[in-house]
Amino acid sequence: MKCVRCGGDAVGVPATLPRGVKRNGTTQATTWRTARRGSTCADGHVDGGKRRVEIASSASGASADFGSMDQAQNGTASALNAFWRFLRPHTIRGTVLGTTALVARVLMENPSSIDWTLMPRAMIGLLALLCGNGYIVGINQIYDEEIDRVNKPFLPVAAGDLTKAQAWVLVVLLAGGGLAAVLTQFGTLTAKLYTLGLVLGTIYSVPPFRLKKYALPAFLIIATVRGVLLNFGVYHATREALLLPFMWSPAAAFITLFATVFATVIAITKDLADVEGDKKFNIGTFATALGVRGVAFLGSGLLLANYIGAIAAAFLAGQGTFRMVVMVGAHSLFAAMLVKSTMALDKAKYTKESVQEYYRAIWNLFYSEYFIFPFI
Repeated sequence: MKCVRCGGDAVGVPATLPRGVKRNGTTQATTWRTARRGSTCADGHVDGGKRRVEIASSASGASADFGSMDQAQNGTASALNAFWRFLRPHTIRGTVLGTTALVARVLMENPSSIDWTLMPRAMIGLLALLCGNGYIVGINQIYDEEIDRVNKPFLPVAAGDLTKAQAWVLVVLLAGGGLAAVLTQFGTLTAKLYTLGLVLGTIYSVPPFRLKKYALPAFLIIATVRGVLLNFGVYHATREALLLPFMWSPAAAFITLFATVFATVIAITKDLADVEGDKKFNIGTFATALGVRGVAFLGSGLLLANYIGAIAAAFLAGQGTFRMVVMVGAHSLFAAMLVKSTMALDKAKYTKESVQEYYRAIWNLFYSEYFIFPFI
């Protein structure tokens, strides 16, 4: 055995090959092999004091093939990772949880209408929503490349893990695939709502509209898409698929209003960590206008009012409309968690890390609402 660092003989290292590799003497494979304690090469090289010696051993001619396979596997993994980041996972989770909770609630309210043969159609509907979600966040990354290099350098287009051409292919496929699924599987109103969502997502990011540059229309678009369109659209499409006439249930009306207010909070707090890049590229947000502290307190105040409204609804609605334990207990707990996160942000003096942690807490509260929704 030879030490690769100096070419000297490795003293005390077992002259064995890596497990599963046969000796044929045709190529050289380099590996790390743990030596017995005190083993070194002739010149005393030991890796970092860990009693390991890098050795070169005669291995099978497959080593080059192993390298190619590793590169291919790494390339595939990197591409999948870039695609996943392109979809913005935190928004994907919100869409999946929201859709699942709404469908579950309709089924719980109408157990006699459950038809398991509709499951494939439901999965197609969820896939269409994920495609629409992916299109909206993807088109934004294409036109925000320069800003994201400052604000969100980890995103795949800004990081160079996806080219703009590749990103365009993805957004076209996502929008086309989602729209085709909705047009073939659901009714006219659902298709119109879906198309409206795509249009709003487009004018939010794409010039000459690029409404994200203006604080008021920007938050109105986000609140409309994630609040009204998602909740009303899924609720309507589910009842339509079950052949039920449309009618608002108290729970559906509650979650649509609650989620719209919550989406407003998300819309105004999402830019808290992006002030530097937004100012540099003249993007007008509430955070650039009012300051990080002001917007954080504004967002927390709106959300706290939302929770108080939910608790009040439990008392003001007719008896039996909502489960008091869930509505009052869960929303009181969520309100306490919100206050704690806001206080932690203020104590940390609004560093970028603490702002990001606060924003994650806001999304976790958003997810939590859908977790309890079927049971309110």
